[in-house]
Amino acid sequence: MRIATRSSPLATWQARAVATALEAAGSALGDIELVPVRTSGDLDLSTPISEMSGRGVFVTEVQAAVLDGRGDIAVHSAKDMRSEPTPGLTLAGCLVRGDARDALVGLALDAIPRGGVVATGSQRRQCQLAALRGDLRFTGLRGNMARRIAAAAQPDVDAVIVAAAALERLGESHRIAQRFGPDEIVPQVGQGAIAVEHRTGDADAAAAAGAIIDEVTTRCVHAERAFLRTLGAGCDLPTGAHAIVEADGRLSMTAVLAAPDRHGIERTTRSDADGELLGGALAQELMARTGTDAATWASRADDV
Repeated sequence: MRIATRSSPLATWQARAVATALEAAGSALGDIELVPVRTSGDLDLSTPISEMSGRGVFVTEVQAAVLDGRGDIAVHSAKDMRSEPTPGLTLAGCLVRGDARDALVGLALDAIPRGGVVATGSQRRQCQLAALRGDLRFTGLRGNMARRIAAAAQPDVDAVIVAAAALERLGESHRIAQRFGPDEIVPQVGQGAIAVEHRTGDADAAAAAGAIIDEVTTRCVHAERAFLRTLGAGCDLPTGAHAIVEADGRLSMTAVLAAPDRHGIERTTRSDADGELLGGALAQELMARTGTDAATWASRADDV
């Protein structure tokens, strides 16, 4: 079983987690091999993701490795994936989700001086942090987690904001100064989840992937992706959604969307038993409240 993955330390950790899960599931797979792939997002560290047609820059080449037969399954950070299915591939689902929250490295929010600087290339994080602290300033940030952590020590940066799950997986959780709950900063769609894809029609890969998928996480991520798909947006836009399964089995999802001019941000929470309907309803509500439609966000996908 060949696992195609980005070559970054975090992606390698995630691919190894999938390999460990496959071995624990007891499938008769023989040897498990990682197939590292350099993506366009890894090779170009200077261009903002939004200027690289951000949707899929960390997954396209990994998916191609499975489509052309170099790999049997692809492992991704679910948050990096396009909301639309990729022809020829099936999203089997996700492993048990890690911490979906965003976290500050450096200073906690209350400790950042007035007019302080937070490093992040994420429009979603910038808009929501600005709603919490309108005096903050922002500077761009690209690169792997080591580079992002190092940015927090720069004299002109007070903090960086990154995914808590990434820090935990790399043994860097001790660097977290503050975690934000979804009621403060809504995470990116799929954040904290590890997704597994395989070629459509590959019965062996489908059976192996199916044995390690967590149904609760997969259900939540599918609902979040339905929100993004209805919005017509990519992972590089100022929007986020986070779903949980309630005790009664219904899904509850909180979502956020900034207006196109980035002034003003709308947030809403709904619940429904059907994740597809829930995601679509949240997207429609937020587009109505921000005065936008799917065409607006699709046209801005490469201009944020």
